[in-house]
Amino acid sequence: MTTIVMKFGGTSVATTERIQLVAKKIEKQVLAGNQIVVVVSAMGKATDDLVAMAEQISSVPSKREMDVLLTTGEQVTISLLTMALHNLSIDAQSFTGWQAGILTESVPSNARIEAVNTEAIEGALQHNRVAVVAGFQGIDEEGNITTLGRGGSDTTAVAIATALKASLCEIYTDVDGVYTSDPRHVKQARKLQEITYDEMLELANLGAGVLHPRSVEFAKNHQMPMTVRSSYEDVEGTLLKEEVTMEKNLVVRGIAFEKNIVRMTVHYNDNYLGTLANIFTTLAKKSY
Repeated sequence: MTTIVMKFGGTSVATTERIQLVAKKIEKQVLAGNQIVVVVSAMGKATDDLVAMAEQISSVPSKREMDVLLTTGEQVTISLLTMALHNLSIDAQSFTGWQAGILTESVPSNARIEAVNTEAIEGALQHNRVAVVAGFQGIDEEGNITTLGRGGSDTTAVAIATALKASLCEIYTDVDGVYTSDPRHVKQARKLQEITYDEMLELANLGAGVLHPRSVEFAKNHQMPMTVRSSYEDVEGTLLKEEVTMEKNLVVRGIAFEKNIVRMTVHYNDNYLGTLANIFTTLAKKSY
């Protein structure tokens, strides 16, 4: 049996109707004889709504309690999607991040995955169940619920795919692949059939929002094949891999841009003997 990890973002599961459409996509893969693990984000703007409620209570809420609060968004999605699969007569079981064995470092709101204990997920797959996993969350060695920061569900999906030695990790989103630029702003942008990990990592770091850089880096380090596909259309997406077979002679593969950039200028005192590395070391220690 082929194991495939399918990840659906917030826009893909924004309503109960869209969740039912996602269930139909999963059904096709199950009927094709594949073992399926699904990773999902919170519904639509659910995370933003939770943040807004927290701000009504406290102007400076505890990061630990924010993690506890925000992880409830994905828990809503996994339960509703599992119910939708049950309605299609597909056996499925939902897992929070910690139930799925996502072990992280102890950094509230921006933790990194340290290990994945796949025992629970593999148990579900052995019973021919679809495992529906909450993205963006895990647990540290002290038992604290943690979140993975922006793009955390992408990283969850790649980490699980790697741990399971899956054949493919599919990222379903509101676009049908990776384009040479953002098609919402550049009408002439065209979809790429293939792109290397390094090219995608550079585009993601420079502002392309289709994938989070951490997930691409994880996939590259473990040579996990990834595709970016549409949640709404049944069309081929873009494949990420180590080398591409076409258009190797192109110097520029794509153009990314990012808005809302903050520029900071740091001035040293005349007697300061430090270097620029001191600034980045301090930021790294704070997990910024």
